[in-house]
Amino acid sequence: MKLPQFVRWATGIRWQWKVFIPIIAVLVLGIATILLVLYTLHIHELQWIVVTAVAGAIILCFVLLAVLLVLVERPLEDLMLTIQRVRRGDLKARVEFSKREDDIGQLGRQFNEMVEQLDQNREEIEDLHKREMARAEHLATLGELAAGLAHEIRNPLAGIAGVVDIMGRELPANSPSRAVIGDVHREVLRIQAILNDLLSYARPRPPAFHAVDLNTTVEQAVVLARQQVLTKPIQVNFESNAKLPPIEHDPALIQQVVLNIALNGIQAISGPGLVSLSLVQNHDDVAIVIADTGRGISAEALPRIFKPFFTTRSEGTGLGLSLANGIVQSHGGHIDVTSTPGKGTSFKVWLPVSRPRKPAGKSQPS
Repeated sequence: MKLPQFVRWATGIRWQWKVFIPIIAVLVLGIATILLVLYTLHIHELQWIVVTAVAGAIILCFVLLAVLLVLVERPLEDLMLTIQRVRRGDLKARVEFSKREDDIGQLGRQFNEMVEQLDQNREEIEDLHKREMARAEHLATLGELAAGLAHEIRNPLAGIAGVVDIMGRELPANSPSRAVIGDVHREVLRIQAILNDLLSYARPRPPAFHAVDLNTTVEQAVVLARQQVLTKPIQVNFESNAKLPPIEHDPALIQQVVLNIALNGIQAISGPGLVSLSLVQNHDDVAIVIADTGRGISAEALPRIFKPFFTTRSEGTGLGLSLANGIVQSHGGHIDVTSTPGKGTSFKVWLPVSRPRKPAGKSQPS
């Protein structure tokens, strides 16, 4: 709302005049009233006394104004100049009037304490940034090293697997070594799975987005998960959502995420159990809900499940959920987890319905 001209003019007056204009106005009106009364009563001898009093009052007003200029105006100017320095990034700036023992001095001390706290916070943030950058460089180096080692190990491991298969076929049917060969073959496959996870973690591929039916993606993961429970009393149920619009995602990567979480739920169930999957839309996001009736996750372990190499299973690599979390984040989503020990765990994989579009006409820096 636009303010009237008079109000805009009044708000632009300096504080000194705002303080003294009412005082001077009351003083002038009072003196004028007294002079009028004296003139009406034909008392002329007291007029000089009144005039002297007026002059003294005016002088007193100017003295008070000068005192306020010294006690208030200078600290205000110091405060405004210091604020400008702080806005330019100079957090070492301090006001000088903080040494005073009055209310204005207390204001100055509180302002200096605030700026000092800001300075400390900035130093802590810069120190944290440096540490995080050093940690990121360290992890990047380790990732490259791990990827190189994994690549070098996979080739001879494939040869070992081939030799083990040949040896297993050449052994007599009644040879006790056949059981050992089977164990060796399973361990080779396990090492290959670990190396594949390590390579995927060290060198994740960027997602290839397509606007496709998320029901189909989840259904394909469910089919693969059901293959793991053919000989177990565990059901894997999927409730599709026909109302969903096409979701922009990488079907292969999201299928990997859903399958990984579903298999974790299957492995957490000992005996009969259920792994249920469903799709829920909430405004601009869609959640893939994956719940199991397994043993659950303890409150101590829950905050750490997405950390690389953290696992609660003796046979796990600790990379599955970390990889899943990275894939979901690359889609612009996130994963929520709730768990009750002894009752089960529920994962919600949130994905945006559509990816934000980059403004047209703006080129990205190379």
